[in-house]
Order: sequence, then C-alpha cells, then structure tokens
Amino acid sequence: MIYLSRFNFPDVEREYDFLLGIKRTCYDSFYPFQVLSRHGLRMIDFEPVTILYGGNGSGKTTALNVIAETLGVERDTLFNRTNFFGNYTDMCSFETEQPLPGNSRIITSDDVFDFMLNLRSLNDGISTKREDLFDEFLEMKYSKFQMKSMEDYDHLKKVVSARSKTQSKYVRANLMDNVREHSNGESAFLYFSEKIQENGLYLLDEPENSLSPEKQQELVRFIEDSARFFGCQFLIATHSPFLLAMRGAKIYDMDEEPVDVKRWTELANVREYYDFFKKHENEF
Repeated sequence: MIYLSRFNFPDVEREYDFLLGIKRTCYDSFYPFQVLSRHGLRMIDFEPVTILYGGNGSGKTTALNVIAETLGVERDTLFNRTNFFGNYTDMCSFETEQPLPGNSRIITSDDVFDFMLNLRSLNDGISTKREDLFDEFLEMKYSKFQMKSMEDYDHLKKVVSARSKTQSKYVRANLMDNVREHSNGESAFLYFSEKIQENGLYLLDEPENSLSPEKQQELVRFIEDSARFFGCQFLIATHSPFLLAMRGAKIYDMDEEPVDVKRWTELANVREYYDFFKKHENEF
C-alpha cells in the first residue's frame, strides 16, 4: 500500500532566501536548514517500503523528523525541535495516493529505550504489586459490601470479580504478564509489534537498535508481511544490512552527494561487511 507518494524538501536557493531575511544574528544553528540540501536531497518518491541509508551525520534522521512533523503523525518522545523547525517544514510539501491513516506514527530509538526502561521499572515493583493484589483479593472476597450509591459501583465490580475467581486468576487478570521473561531485544520487538497496526504509515528511525541479528530478521519479516498483507507503508532510516536487504525496498543512499537510489549490495556499509567475511571465510 502507498499512502505517501512523494515528499519535497526546499532547495538551496529557497533556504538561502529565507536565511537572508533573518534579522537576528544570535543563533548558533539554523537546523534543519542546510542539512539535507547539503546532500542534494530535493525529493523522495515512495514505495511500500522506502529506506534512507547513511552514516552518522548523513541527515537520515533529520529527514525522517521533517517528514513526520510536516505530516503531523503521532509520536511518543520529544526530539530536538529548534526555533527554525516550523519555518523549514512550512517550505516542504507532499503528495498522497490515499488519505494518511490516523494511526500513522514515527517510532524512534528513544521511544523504544523509554519503553524498555518503563518495563525495567515495572520489574522492580512488580513483586510488591503482586502482594498488594493478593491482599486486595482477600479484602474484596470476604468483605460485607452493600451498594449505597453509584459511586460504589467500581468497588462492587471488584467484589464481584474477586468472588468469581480464584486468587491466582484474579492476580493474573489485574497484573500484566511477568515482564521479567522479556530480554531487552524481546521487549524492543514487542514495542514494534504493538505500535504497528494494520493500514498505517510508519516512519522507523534505526529500528535495529537493541535488536540482535536474529530479532532484526524477525522484524524484517514482520515489516514485509505488514506491507504486503496488512496495508502498511514504511519509511525506515537504517544502516542494518538485514533491513537493507528487505525485498522490494527502495533505498536512498544519503552518503552520496547528491543523494542517489541504489541496490543494497552497492552500499558502502554492506560492502564492508562483505569484504570482512570474505577475508575470513576460511575460518568458518
């Protein structure tokens, strides 16, 4: 599925005209101005899966944030939104083939890390919560409760629930699955699988972070299936060879000036991996 078909960034001349009109000179940075234009990125044409490839400082995350802000998609974590970000996005434009779905969102590494930290915090308090629920169960089960007003309704539901369940079932129904069973990689993958729903546009910023090679390949299969069978479109910023090898993905090489479309086997990062393993193939 293709929702977003094209995105246009301001060119060097348009950026220059804007910067000339700024009367205040106290700014150290005009970010995101002069980042993408420096690499000659003027336009992105999208496929069901489009990838922005490049090293640190290539501008792939900047492009992702600019597109997300211009489209107004949902996000969980704040980012470095400077004074000029709104001026820049006002100069951008885009074309769609279908209306953008309301569940579209950008997912960043910060989102995933925050999710994992939240799970870790739950781990620290989960035993205490379990004991609290045991006490609550016993109180509700054996209380002599009489409903006197509608304000007592929530309390009544707990009484009915406690009396109709065993102690262990009551605790499981009111306590999330034991998150101790999830490694960081499993927790990260869980975040993607929960946030990516059917029929949505998803912008993923380096989703390989916190994922093992095995989990990266599992994520690749999940993305491929979501794009092929469940009406999703993806724009991904990555330098993971596993994601770059995704079937049918259109790849923009942000390390090139100007930015160019390439096959994954032509990318410098992938060639480094190939040369390394080729050099050591006799050791396998």
